[in-house]
Amino acid sequence: MKPQPSKKIDPRAFERIMREHNRMLFRTARAILRDDAEAEDALQEAYVQAYHALARFRGEAKLSTWLARIVANEALMRLRKLSRRAEIVPMQPAATRQELEQVSDTDMDNAPDTSAEREELRRALESQIDALPDSYRAVFMLRAVEELSVEETAAILQIPPATVRTRFFRARSLLREALAQKIDLACEDAFSFAGARCDRIVAHVLARINPSKETP
Repeated sequence: MKPQPSKKIDPRAFERIMREHNRMLFRTARAILRDDAEAEDALQEAYVQAYHALARFRGEAKLSTWLARIVANEALMRLRKLSRRAEIVPMQPAATRQELEQVSDTDMDNAPDTSAEREELRRALESQIDALPDSYRAVFMLRAVEELSVEETAAILQIPPATVRTRFFRARSLLREALAQKIDLACEDAFSFAGARCDRIVAHVLARINPSKETP
């Protein structure tokens, strides 16, 4: 039987939780899956799992860490299924993958030249991140892009802190070989979380956890 959420958990309160954590959790899923659509599906499923389990959350870890662990587990499960289905297809060059959605979260930079340069730099960074080995990519996204601590990253990925440090150091070395000094300038904008994607994920999850209510 499908578990029922606690009556004390208001879907609107959960919507606020989703909107607060959406970008970080999407980046976590995408770092593992390397695919926008798969990452969205994994995030939505993980949110439904989290909603039904939220009443049992005891605050032993930060809420963001607890949510990210659920997302990572869901993404890793999907990755294993995809790997078995594809019989471990070798990683494709970044140039052959579908172009990522390039929509800025803000209009901070209105100058055409500046925007074009940032866009080009972000594309280069995203391509190189996608080309990282799987074990390095997730660590780099959580540590460098989301700026989580070593301990938080270790808890989410369920690996020792020493492994996080080693993989992060190696990932930065690999990226610096490709991007030189440009890497630190682009981390803030990498894999931007567009408002449309945020709204779409929230709407889908709310429809699943509270089907009797119409979402705006």
